[in-house]
Amino acid sequence: MEEYLQQALQLLIIPKGLTTMVKERDLGAVNESGGVIGIAASLRTNPENGIYGNDLHVNKRREVYGSNTYHKQPPKGLLYFVMDALKDTTILILCVCAALSLGFGIKEHGAKEGWYEGGSIFVAVFIVIVVSALSNFRQELQFDKLSKISSNIKIEVLRDRQRQQVSIFDIVVGDVVFLKLGDQIPADGLFLDGRSLQVDESSMTGESDHVEVDSAKNPFLLSGAKVVDGYAQMLVTSVGMNTAWGEMMSSISQDTNERTPLQARLDKLTSTIGKVGLIVAFLVLVVLLIRYFTGNTKDEYGNKEYSGSNKNIDNVLNGVVRIVSAAVTIVVVAIPEGLPLAVTLTLAYSMKRMMKDQAMVRKLQACETMGSATVICTDKTGTLTKNEMEVTKFWLGQEPIEKHNSIKQYVSELFHQGVGLNTTGSVYIPLSGSKPNISGSPTEKAILYWAVSDLGMDMEKMKPSYDILHVETFNSEKKRSGVLIKKKEDKSIHVHWKGAAEMIVAMCSSYYETDGAIKSLDEESRSNIEKIIQGMAASSLRCIAFAHTQILEEEVEYSNGEKIHPRLKEDELILLGVVGLKDPCRPGVLNAVKICRSAGVQIKMITGDNVFTAKAIATECGILQIGDEANYGEQVIEGVEFRNYTHQERMEKVDNILVMARSSPFDKLLMVQCLKQKNHVVAVTGDGTNDAPALKEADIGLSMGIQGTEVAKESSDIIILDDNFNSVATVLRWGRCVYNNIQKFIQFQLTVNVAALVINFIAAVSAGDVPLTAVQLLWVNLIMDTLGALALATERPTNELMQKQPVGRTAPLITNIMWRNLLFQALYQIAVLLILQFRGESIFNVTGGVNDTLIFNTFVLCQVFNEFNSRSMEKQNVFKGIHRNRLFIGIVGVTILLQVVMVEFLKKFADTEKLNLFQWVTCILIAAVSWPIGWIVKCIPVPEEPVFEIIRRSIVTFKRNMRA
Repeated sequence: MEEYLQQALQLLIIPKGLTTMVKERDLGAVNESGGVIGIAASLRTNPENGIYGNDLHVNKRREVYGSNTYHKQPPKGLLYFVMDALKDTTILILCVCAALSLGFGIKEHGAKEGWYEGGSIFVAVFIVIVVSALSNFRQELQFDKLSKISSNIKIEVLRDRQRQQVSIFDIVVGDVVFLKLGDQIPADGLFLDGRSLQVDESSMTGESDHVEVDSAKNPFLLSGAKVVDGYAQMLVTSVGMNTAWGEMMSSISQDTNERTPLQARLDKLTSTIGKVGLIVAFLVLVVLLIRYFTGNTKDEYGNKEYSGSNKNIDNVLNGVVRIVSAAVTIVVVAIPEGLPLAVTLTLAYSMKRMMKDQAMVRKLQACETMGSATVICTDKTGTLTKNEMEVTKFWLGQEPIEKHNSIKQYVSELFHQGVGLNTTGSVYIPLSGSKPNISGSPTEKAILYWAVSDLGMDMEKMKPSYDILHVETFNSEKKRSGVLIKKKEDKSIHVHWKGAAEMIVAMCSSYYETDGAIKSLDEESRSNIEKIIQGMAASSLRCIAFAHTQILEEEVEYSNGEKIHPRLKEDELILLGVVGLKDPCRPGVLNAVKICRSAGVQIKMITGDNVFTAKAIATECGILQIGDEANYGEQVIEGVEFRNYTHQERMEKVDNILVMARSSPFDKLLMVQCLKQKNHVVAVTGDGTNDAPALKEADIGLSMGIQGTEVAKESSDIIILDDNFNSVATVLRWGRCVYNNIQKFIQFQLTVNVAALVINFIAAVSAGDVPLTAVQLLWVNLIMDTLGALALATERPTNELMQKQPVGRTAPLITNIMWRNLLFQALYQIAVLLILQFRGESIFNVTGGVNDTLIFNTFVLCQVFNEFNSRSMEKQNVFKGIHRNRLFIGIVGVTILLQVVMVEFLKKFADTEKLNLFQWVTCILIAAVSWPIGWIVKCIPVPEEPVFEIIRRSIVTFKRNMRA
């Protein structure tokens, strides 16, 4: 411990101007400091072992050099959203009306009782504003939290001689970071070691050209840039706010108020309903004003409110304000302000639940769009399969190898070179002699483990014996990687290739046998080896081949004529051998694929593996049906064949294709474009940098959280945290649930709106008064918009959702089923409340005040009972699964409790009268009739074609007939 502390204290010797040196790319200053190795020494970093992994040491570095975090602008506060809510025009008008009503009321009735009407409107408006502001504030905090989670990238560093995964926020100056294709550079630093490294600095400089990084001419690596080729080890020189990226990020304010497509459609719907509400409110205002000024309205004592002979200006203004207030309140109720709130609550709740189901939503619109998906294009490795590779077969030449000690030493040494030097992985053998610690991609790890355990490879002893002259990194187009090496002992130069078996075999002209003899790869032996590869592939094995050749120094070719970039020999190679890697299917994938297919969503597998492996895995996963082999010719295709089709051929065949093997990223992008042109809503899964174009082009991009590169994650809308297709199916369920929950609330909300508007309009025109006062309507608006939205927004996905066909792009938001349900319920409420309005006093033998309370109470209870009907738009049993949604039951209970308080205890505030037990039971029974009505109504069939489309077509036909 003392040694660690001593080392940590020496860190205070900071290389002068190191941060500026890297930012300004001052190569001269780097050389003056002893080069990258000299700077590493001054930072107390051993390039071979990394820094000490002790917490004390790491914390001391963080204390001296700073942490790798940025100063972001804080999320908007509650006061901001309160002020934003106050900008609503109807709220402002209501506040003005409340102020005038308050003033006139106090003047007329005194301060003790005159404030009731105006004050109650103020209180109701205040509650509406607070609830709206709180929900928006909560959404802001939710986004801020999700932003932090999505930024928490895992990076591989070297500490205490071991490669280990740490959070990007835990990186410190002096760390040795491993960079691979697709990574985002986490801090500013210098190139220590690596091959063929190219980075995309467009996010920092705006330049689209890729920048080559090496130890001689350009060792500078800036945070925010992305690795587009090669791999490297980087020495971290500055972190957090000391980097150029940190300075830029801290000045950016993240605006989370993006509107999703569904929210945009809801805005349009809200606007349309609002216009209808304005028209109704204006008509009510005109009718009430005419009736008032013509002496057709009476006060509570039965006297005319306005008389031409008695022109008390205060009374006139008070009467006019009350009328305007009632009209404005109708507008407030008419505008379904609960819709945006329902969307916010539904999305926020769904995003939280989806996180528990291993899916992190990066972009809001993906939640709802996923519910409309008609096609999912998925990759194979890691998504359908476990991505836990293991070498299970090994062929040398045309013979399977069971006992590896039968291989000649020379051939075994060539395997050591081809595996240990042509890799981006590493092997660390602990001193205790336990299982080797191997890092890299799953394929690399499997091959390295096989070489160490079965072939006796010792990577640490072997590496110093060779100079690596050039590396061709793995490329998704060529599907192979190569290395050019020189053996120090005899100066011999070797070329090694590793990659997809059939591609490597095509580069070979001969092959090694077990005894080390080299045999010509004639037609017969080539055919036999190809059959071996096909046999392994048909058994769901991924086939990787190794090839080698030795060349003279003068035979080394250069790509540009200068001795800088050697070009690896790609023909006349000697085949070393072929290994088969088993990657078993994930448990539950077969069932998940079955669920998606039953939901009307087509699954297409797009993989880089050969056609035999692809067929085997697709059949195992249920994408291809056993017994349907006759149609495999249409359903299975190779990428090169698909891209060589004409556009018309692609459009004709794309729907039938279920598996695309040997595909390139361009093929994947091309398929997505074709599917979208055929009006499909396409979801795509991907994990590599080269998947980014397809992920961006798709309607919903799903990247893999474990194996996915940062470029892929940045291009996606949803991150699948466990890389599992089951989670993709779960996202589909949640997407449909989001859409369905919002439709439920729209149906529920519009029932309230239609009923309230019609009742108040008819009553105003016929009786000159509105039965539901401003405060009562605001109360209905508040509990239905907020509590109703919360109750229906938290319904969880059901199996029934996955038995329907997807809605696609063009389906209307309000379906015929919704129109049927809401219109029958609204008509019932209107009929009952109008009977109470005109005959209630005589039927129940009560005063006008009690009758108005009966109307108000019955109206609210109707909405409570109708909330149960809204749980399902089609199923007659609306109580199924209700015991699992405790929040729904709780909200209904709270609503009823608040209604009792409003009626029984807030007489002055709500303008109500106390009701006896018989009157309460009557209100409940009247409201409960909505349940049998809902049950009967759901038996009435409706046409599938949208009602407005039927009306439009009928009008067109009628006009055509008239002209004829």
